[in-house]
Amino acid sequence: MPLLYNKIPSLDLTQFTSGSEKQKSDFVEKLGKAWTNIGFVALKNHGLSEDDRQHLYNAVEQFFALPDEIKMKYEDPDVQGQRGYIGKMKEHAKGFDSPDLKEFYHIGQVLDPKDPDTAAYPPNIFPEEVTELSVYGMKAFHTLEKAGVKLLRAAALFLGLEESYFDNKVKNGNSILRPIHYFPVKDPASVPKDAVRAAEHTDINLITLLMGASADGLQVLRRDGVWIPITALPEQVVVNVGDMLSRLTNNKLKSTVHRVINPPPDQMHIPRYSIPFFMHPKSNMDLSCLPECIDEIHPKQFENITAGEYLIQRLKEIGF
Repeated sequence: MPLLYNKIPSLDLTQFTSGSEKQKSDFVEKLGKAWTNIGFVALKNHGLSEDDRQHLYNAVEQFFALPDEIKMKYEDPDVQGQRGYIGKMKEHAKGFDSPDLKEFYHIGQVLDPKDPDTAAYPPNIFPEEVTELSVYGMKAFHTLEKAGVKLLRAAALFLGLEESYFDNKVKNGNSILRPIHYFPVKDPASVPKDAVRAAEHTDINLITLLMGASADGLQVLRRDGVWIPITALPEQVVVNVGDMLSRLTNNKLKSTVHRVINPPPDQMHIPRYSIPFFMHPKSNMDLSCLPECIDEIHPKQFENITAGEYLIQRLKEIGF
């Protein structure tokens, strides 16, 4: 029977990075236990300052307040939504026809001339009207990327792997920072009746690090079918397992279904903002189930596939 949490566990990253051997071991065990049972934790001391977080949110709000015709200058359909602006109601969750009630912006990995694997990534697109989106967006990208590497080191130890197992797989990985605007809906009749801010879904990537949202609404589906709210303190980021890590570990670490529900009708005119960092490996990473996670009780559940192949497959499923 899985452990049923009423709220997601809270962890302090410094216990892993600079604590005693016992504190490091305890962190590994707590992270593994949470990711095995509910797939989510709330993390403090992740490296992103409150000042930088606030500057980024201010820039995000400024950009999404621009007229649609200006925002659309930064939408490039040729890159399948991987960089720049993605307009309102362009994405839907896998298995859902109605689009999510959101618009968003994608900031990706910087191209590294010393690393030919990055040559396949599209270059970033930044709006000239809000220059701080570039400055603080890239700062958050690299800060959360560093925190993600440390979390994956802890996960590797939990799985019985070398601590550095993920390091070369995520260095210059195809990660995405996604500022999201769940836009106001003043006339509910103007959108599909069953449309929500983000329909229930799992994330595609290895792990997601989510900066605190501007309003409630995020929920996670427990193993017993009960939805529980995800709450985190302002200084915390919420970190969850994505499908790539779930596949790699033969579902030992759980990619858990979550959603963003609509507020009450009288509050649908109030916008909501959130900024997740989707940590991806390099496209050539082999996601074949780890031998350490396969036995007679847990037979192999997934076919072999690379991260790049899996990403393309999933992007088609959500409308790109």
